[in-house]
This record gives sequence, C-alpha cells and structure tokens, in this order.
Amino acid sequence: MHRTPLNLSSPLRRQWLLGSAAVGTALLSGLPLTAQALPPRQLQFPRDFGSHPDLRTEWWYITGLALAGGRRWGFQVTFFRSRVPATQGLRSAFAARQLIFAHAALTDLQAGRIAHDQRIARAGFGLAQASDTDTAVQLQDWSLVRSTQGTGSRYTAQVQANDFAFALQFDTTQPVLLQGNNGLSRKGPQAEQASYYYSQPQMQVSGRLQRGSERFVVEPASAPGDNRAWLDHEASDVLMNPQAVGWDWIGMNLHNGSALTAFRLRRADGSTLWAGGSMRPPGQAARIFGVEEVIFTPLRHWVSPLEGTRYPVQWRVATPSGTFEVRALLDNQELDSRASTGAVYWEGVCELRDSAGALRGHGYLEMTGYTQALRL
Repeated sequence: MHRTPLNLSSPLRRQWLLGSAAVGTALLSGLPLTAQALPPRQLQFPRDFGSHPDLRTEWWYITGLALAGGRRWGFQVTFFRSRVPATQGLRSAFAARQLIFAHAALTDLQAGRIAHDQRIARAGFGLAQASDTDTAVQLQDWSLVRSTQGTGSRYTAQVQANDFAFALQFDTTQPVLLQGNNGLSRKGPQAEQASYYYSQPQMQVSGRLQRGSERFVVEPASAPGDNRAWLDHEASDVLMNPQAVGWDWIGMNLHNGSALTAFRLRRADGSTLWAGGSMRPPGQAARIFGVEEVIFTPLRHWVSPLEGTRYPVQWRVATPSGTFEVRALLDNQELDSRASTGAVYWEGVCELRDSAGALRGHGYLEMTGYTQALRL
C-alpha cells in the first residue's frame, strides 16, 4: 500500500487537494503572479532557518551520498511549503492557507535502481506544519528538524516511504553559504524574480537506511565523497520569468572541501535565460558567479521510458572557478511527482570531474521543465 497522509489513491481527495493548490499557486495552475522585488536584507539565524509563510514558495532540500552495507547510496528529501493567496482571508479552519509537499528518493547505485515517494497535505490538524522560528518541517511521519550541535547545526531527517526508509543525521562542518548577493539570489531579468537562498554544503552523514526488508547502517567513509550531504533552503514570491520553462542546477561537494553551485533558467528552445552560482573554497569567501559567467553545455542524453523525455545526463559546466564535467552515476533517476507538485523531473547523484578528467567531487544534478514547462 502507498503510505500517504491523505490517500492520494483516492481520485476525489486528490482532485480536491490539487484543486485547492491550483487556486493560488502557479506551481500547479500556471496562473500569472504579481509581486514586488524581495528587499535585500541580512538573513538572521536561526530565524531564517525557519519558514517564511508570507512568501508564496519555499523548500528545504537535502541530497547526498552515503556508504552503507558496503554499497553506495544516493538520497534526497525535499519539503515544500506553498502559500495559497486566495484562501488567506477565509475564516474557516479547513481553508488550505498553506500546503506542505514532500519528495524523497533513495538510489541504490550497485543495483542501478531508484525508489521514490511523495506526500501532500494542507498545514494544520496535526498532519503537516512548518515552523517559522527554525527548521522544523513535518508531514505526517516524515520530518526534517534542525538542532544546535556545538557551534554548528545537526539536521535530522525521518522518512518512512512505501518501499524504503531512512533516518539520517547531517552535521554541518562549514558555515552557512549565502548565495547571490548576501543571500538574495536573482533568478531572472526582473528584480522580483529572486529568492532568499542559502546552502549548507559538506555536511557529514550518519544514520540508517532501509530498502525493502534490508536495513543498513551508514559506515565510516572509505573513499572521498562518502557520507557527504548538501542542503539548500530557498524562499520566494516569484522565482521564474514567464519565458523560463525550467532549470538545470548542480550542488557539488568537492573532495578538497570546496562547494560548487551552478544553475541556469532555461527557455523552451534550450537557451539560457538566466544563470548564476558560486564557488567557496574551505575557509575562504565565496566567489559569486554573474549571469554571463556560467555556461551549461549538454554532452550526452538519456531518453526516459516514462514519457520519452530526453534529458542531458552529462554536462560541461564552465564557471569562473573552472570548467567541469558532471556525469550521472545512474541514467534513470527521473522522478514522477504528478501526485503532489504535478511535475516530472530528473534529479540524481553525479560525479564531478575537472577538464583533465580527474574526479573532483560528488553531488546532485536537478533538471526540470523537460517533460513540460514548470510553473512556480
């Protein structure tokens, strides 16, 4: 049985919930949005680790690579919060003012297979919540919670999916990485197309994994890249320009302790509308990339058996801090989230090599808007 908080197998329940989201969110409806530019401000922690319910869209996103049972696993868990503007003035306790979504995936690199699950619920009634004082997001029995660990943070993720599970801890080893202009990251040519955005790269992973009836404990690393994770937290009113159909994004933990971010917003013809990113060597300030300084060039494609979508699974990414190749460790890491956010996208664990072909790091690549235009 598919374990979900609102029985997504029920067509009437699913139609009601997705219909409620469609009233007020471009994510599901594609309705035009109007918003003012996000004001530059100094992010304050721990407050900004928490939710920003006055903004339309927000997510907490953790990806990584773990060694467990003598095998390497890629993992991902994302919690989304979506504000529904049309219901904000309603007095009913049943009004869907905020929706909480979650996606999780576990990739068995040895077996060459990926498992994926998803959840959706309106906030409240003990089903779902996102604290506005610190990272504490819960969707029935899935959760992501931050606590103070020494001078840093520990994030604890609990996921019990239909055929996999994990209980993982992520300890920060570096300070918060503020993306863009001191945490305000432009995503398009108009000033309102922006997000408050920070990352926590190079997090140390511990805990347990389960795939079917097999249970594994995360083991000490035996190779560079093992047991490392990356967190992104973004909040925005309008993230995408109307010309953008989706994005390509990488978050890479380099083996020397550096952190590489690169992204681009893509038009329907495949050309770049906007781009950015950063490189932060350990113990140094981040080099923030300008819109003209990041170039994504596809090198190899894979065709999905689900919709026949053609995804680039190997890229050349040119940045001011070097030119790299991003190579998928498994071609089929496509995720079908039509039962929650309505999108089909590719998100998977990759390796990072330099221009000479030397292995430099590992991380995740996310590609959206290839099956159909993403509206967010």
